[in-house]
Amino acid sequence: MTIEIDVTIKLKHGVTDPEGENTKKTLNLLGFRDVRSVKTAKTFRIEIEQEKGDEEKVMQEVEEMCRKLLANPVIHNYDIKMVK
Repeated sequence: MTIEIDVTIKLKHGVTDPEGENTKKTLNLLGFRDVRSVKTAKTFRIEIEQEKGDEEKVMQEVEEMCRKLLANPVIHNYDIKMVK
């Protein structure tokens, strides 16, 4: 059985987001003057092959993936969701 998980990585509050700031500036230059803030995020869709009933184990593995590679815990928050 394949389990799909979405992991969304965002910068923590107060961490500078240069890509978001540059996008906001460019949108303003293009005439979208009401844009006040742009925050970037990265989403990973991870497919894991597991036996039925191992969803909790899969979620723990993805949590470990986030801590070890996908996110920098100093500057990132992340959200893990099983895709229905």
